[in-house]
Amino acid sequence: MKQKIQYMTGVALLGLTQWACALQVPGPVVDGDWLVKNKAEVQVLDIRPNQKSFLLAPQYETDKKTGKKVLVELGGHIAEASLVDPRTTRVERTFGTLKVKYMLPERAEFEKMARKWGVQAGRPIIIVAAGQDATDMNDAARLYWQFKVYGEDNIALVNGGTAAWLAEGREVTVAASKTVDGNWVGKSERSEMLATSDDVEKAIASKSSQLVDARNTSQYLGLSKRDYVFGYGHLSGAKNVSSDLLVTEAGDAARLLSAATYRDIYKASGIDPQAAAITYCNSGHLAAGNWFVLSEILGNKQTRLYDGSMHQWTLEKRPLESVARAL
Repeated sequence: MKQKIQYMTGVALLGLTQWACALQVPGPVVDGDWLVKNKAEVQVLDIRPNQKSFLLAPQYETDKKTGKKVLVELGGHIAEASLVDPRTTRVERTFGTLKVKYMLPERAEFEKMARKWGVQAGRPIIIVAAGQDATDMNDAARLYWQFKVYGEDNIALVNGGTAAWLAEGREVTVAASKTVDGNWVGKSERSEMLATSDDVEKAIASKSSQLVDARNTSQYLGLSKRDYVFGYGHLSGAKNVSSDLLVTEAGDAARLLSAATYRDIYKASGIDPQAAAITYCNSGHLAAGNWFVLSEILGNKQTRLYDGSMHQWTLEKRPLESVARAL
């Protein structure tokens, strides 16, 4: 009996040692070289809107002038990656009598999602977007934010996603991944990472937080809107930093910029990149890009994401500012 207890204790200690020795990501963003080197020790989540492309070979054309092979249809995936549909990572939540779409799932529900994707506790999570435009990178940033809200810190994005991976001449597969249910466990919600409608209202009244609007200029000014937003314009005092400004789409992939460039972008937009901020958009999707840059790349931990964004704000009939008064 004593030997059995000693054996079980040894196994438990070994497990704790392996947990303690798990690879730690070097930062919020990694590149293809790092992923190749550490592939065996991480788990890859491939998030893309075109789910069929996961099992289709990438399509190329040859540029007649340069003779260079150019990607025209993204396809394939990094071997053993688990496929995530960005349209299913958010849910409808009820606040009083209002049903608000596109929200952060409660912890238990998000745990079920992560386990379905095969996410294992104690292993680094690497998120790979399609990587062809800013929207793709926001898919990855939003999923990253949701994991962080529920306590996951050993997580990173691949700069440029699958598009960059292909552009660098790396191999992809079209074989279906064999996903085994994971055992990832979330922690208590980090409320300091998100803002509610009431938080935003207080921030507007007290001017205690900068408001960063991630939508395009037309929507910000109130000249156009999405069909699930029920008013034109922006939150009072908000400054506009469109998510398109946060990546470079020139060339073969949508890649993130340098920290110095981001600081200049925010300063030029009238935003102090180190002061308290709340990011928002139409539904909390594009806002994840600004949150990721401010909080994770620039280290501003006073940054919160307004999950309900314009969808919830206008459902609640709260006031907006707009140049298009007649709309």
